[in-house]
Amino acid sequence: MKLFFDVEATGNAPARQLAVDIETFVVAGWAGRDLAAIEHHIVELAALGVPRPSAVPLYYRVAENQLTQASSIQALGPHGSGEVETLVFVADGELYVSLTSDHTDRQVETQSVALAKQMCAKPVGRSAWRFADVADHWDELVIRSTIVENGKEVRYQEGTLAALRTPGDLIAGYGGLPPGSAMSCGTVGAIGGIRPSPSFAMELYDPRSGRSLRHRYAIEVLPEIA
Repeated sequence: MKLFFDVEATGNAPARQLAVDIETFVVAGWAGRDLAAIEHHIVELAALGVPRPSAVPLYYRVAENQLTQASSIQALGPHGSGEVETLVFVADGELYVSLTSDHTDRQVETQSVALAKQMCAKPVGRSAWRFADVADHWDELVIRSTIVENGKEVRYQEGTLAALRTPGDLIAGYGGLPPGSAMSCGTVGAIGGIRPSPSFAMELYDPRSGRSLRHRYAIEVLPEIA
């Protein structure tokens, strides 16, 4: 899957556009650094019938053709919901960070987490930062998302990356991230519980620079035909 990212100019590095061929996509699940935060996410998913993980973190391979930078996705039935996550990948020997949503079918997840993740497209942002530009204050970065309820946007997730394992830890646990690979790096809990929405907006915010990476997508629900 070829993805395109706009990278802002920083310091001595000029702005550029990256075209990256992703052949391997890995979703790092249960990636919390704080055991209490991991347990919170396990409990909120257990309320939906999702079984506890066998270990933490877990690494789910998802087909690279599920990655999309489109502004809308289609999903079978009303059971899916998004989760904002950072996405890391290597281009020209350098690590970059962007945004993705681990959109997942929650009904199927009660039977198989891996299958539920594979069933849904994974929206990806269209801009990226050099990891080196944020590495020294990674824990201060904020991921957040909003959904639409009763016609109004409401905050769905928000937390600093201090709650999650660092990309370095997750990459090392997987055994490396070679060129052509991308990894999503976990999420924070949903405010008010996991639930669907007709649209999902996500953001990675850097409080030191005031910069943000943002992406929004709509969800078209396809009918379930027996």
